[in-house]
Amino acid sequence: MAKIDYKKEYGDWYTASTSQPKWVQIPPLNYLMIDGKGDPNSAPEYQQAVEALYSLSYGLKFKIKKGESGLDYGVLPLEGLWWVPDMNQFTQTSKDDWLWTMMILQPVFVTSQLVASVLLEVKHKKYLPGLERIRFESYPEGQAAQIMHLGPYSDEAPNIEKLHAFIQTQGCIRRGKHHEIYLGDPRLSAPEKLRTILRQPVNTPAK
Repeated sequence: MAKIDYKKEYGDWYTASTSQPKWVQIPPLNYLMIDGKGDPNSAPEYQQAVEALYSLSYGLKFKIKKGESGLDYGVLPLEGLWWVPDMNQFTQTSKDDWLWTMMILQPVFVTSQLVASVLLEVKHKKYLPGLERIRFESYPEGQAAQIMHLGPYSDEAPNIEKLHAFIQTQGCIRRGKHHEIYLGDPRLSAPEKLRTILRQPVNTPAK
């Protein structure tokens, strides 16, 4: 059985232009999620969250592949929701004060019962502090604008500003949390080659 590539299956959700923001409509999707606070470059709970999310995601993948269906699929990229109490100050706020939810999208056939079962197996194999904070939850994002950022995460600000300006010129209002999708692995790629989708949900004007 061929391996499923959900980044291709889900099309526009995992692609974006580097020059111009575009609109996407995101339905409610099920994620493994962990909440936290602090600079992702230095906060221990951030690294713990990422390790736990990948460990459980791969545990689910292998459990499903070994099951009756025999389905095989690629684990989807790490994603993050980022915010501060006043989102107008997001890019100016110290990273130590950032709030975040790190998450990995799961295929539609992953159930809460399967997550609970595999979570116990992963805990039994290895102690990972982040596993205690993990949850399986639907995230309803709706309409959003997104753009592709190329390069280091520390250089995202101009593209975030471009995204916000696009939303304003379209007569829409930003809502919710800044969303990032990490298509590159900073452990394996040079900073200048990293690809990150920057997404911002919106409210559209009443007609």
